[in-house]
Amino acid sequence: MDLISLLVIFMVGAVGGWILELFYRRFVSLKKWINPGFLNGPYLPMYGCGAVMLYCACFIPVPKWCLVLILAVLLTLLEYITGLIFIKGLKIKLWDYSNQFGNVKGIICPLYSFFWTVVAALFVYLLYEPLYAMASWSSDKTWMIFLLGAFYGVFIVDICVSFNVSLKIRKAAKRLKEIVHYEELKAAINERRQKNMVRRRFLFPFSGVSLRDSVREWYEKKKGNGFFFKKKKVVATDGGAFAETEKGNDTDTAETPTADGEKPSD
Repeated sequence: MDLISLLVIFMVGAVGGWILELFYRRFVSLKKWINPGFLNGPYLPMYGCGAVMLYCACFIPVPKWCLVLILAVLLTLLEYITGLIFIKGLKIKLWDYSNQFGNVKGIICPLYSFFWTVVAALFVYLLYEPLYAMASWSSDKTWMIFLLGAFYGVFIVDICVSFNVSLKIRKAAKRLKEIVHYEELKAAINERRQKNMVRRRFLFPFSGVSLRDSVREWYEKKKGNGFFFKKKKVVATDGGAFAETEKGNDTDTAETPTADGEKPSD
């Protein structure tokens, strides 16, 4: 077990997990083609970390059935820690199990822990040996070094770009005192693009949009308060007229001078 092997396993796990989640969202949960996860590219870091964890754990000299149980607990713990970091740190919820029985903060639940147990069993009994052979065979290949360099170069840039986007979402979420559901926000933005006759974006779903407005619009629709932008109101005072523009819970007031005593027109 060397560094190159671990990098290969992470890459395979991250891309494989992305493919799995892509089809899960299309045919099970959202019934739509949604680019899953926090990043833009075709990879999910949590699955990559999980694959490395599974791979390394297989070197522990314990019975396979015991190893499966240990890994099921570790994968559930990894899911919980990842979800908690995003919720507490970035005000973003990447997935939501709130409707599932026995869930903990909507991050983990018995049903998905069972799924992780199945994944652990498949890895230990079926996937470990082929992956070990592949990693050992490719670790000294020059083309693999270049492939890993390209993959992790794009991956690091993607992390920086996506983290910057998440900070903007976090800022908007803090103003609303709300946790933003990441997948719902992406779907809402693409629906608005479709209504405006603009091409939907599978990759870079937040490109070309105001994240502050998009988050607030998602929030208003979620709460059932209608559209985000409300009509302007003009309020007359002794010193003139003031135009008020309501945006959700915030009110921006701009002075519009008129003659004394003149009733402002709509």
